[in-house]
Amino acid sequence: MGDVTERLVHDAAALGIVLAERDAVRLLTLMAELERWNRTYNLTAIIDREAVITHHVLDSLAVHPYLTGPAVADVGTGAGFPGLPLALLNPQHHFTLIDSNGKKIRFVAHAAHAIGLANVATVHARVESLQPAVPFNTVVARAFAPLPELLAQVTGLTGPETRVLAMKGKWPAEELDAVPRDWETLETRELTVPGLDAARSLIILRPAVRP
Repeated sequence: MGDVTERLVHDAAALGIVLAERDAVRLLTLMAELERWNRTYNLTAIIDREAVITHHVLDSLAVHPYLTGPAVADVGTGAGFPGLPLALLNPQHHFTLIDSNGKKIRFVAHAAHAIGLANVATVHARVESLQPAVPFNTVVARAFAPLPELLAQVTGLTGPETRVLAMKGKWPAEELDAVPRDWETLETRELTVPGLDAARSLIILRPAVRP
């Protein structure tokens, strides 16, 4: 096992995740493809390999325990985070990765194929324009927008049982105070990402149950 592969397995274990060596190798392939495409398309400002591991891959995997149900949407997926690492780890779930940036969503489709993910669909669209016939079980949003704006934009993707996982940096106290009354905050957590010296938090919400 190579040093970087071993590190991925070790750091995933610190998050409570059993990462098979072959899946760690697939994550390395994902990072290599990101580096290659980034030279031309400027997909992410984070280009150092160590930073990609902590800020993208491990940061994505940190919310793995909080996924519910078989249908997951990643809104504003950018270069495919957190959707691609989560899809790799959860082949039993189907992931729809959504972004309004065409070059980024083309990379996501390419990367999903390159690492053999059969459970990923890509959608090039503004999330607020979407209203699927069947709501998603989980909607994940990583540094997408302030909570009130995020919730307004993902309403069309949600149903009564949908969980919205809002991935944040520092604790969003003011945003939490501004959560609309038709949404309920179920859980708030501070996350620790191995090797990442920055605040991370997770806010889990659902549509409020009306009497």
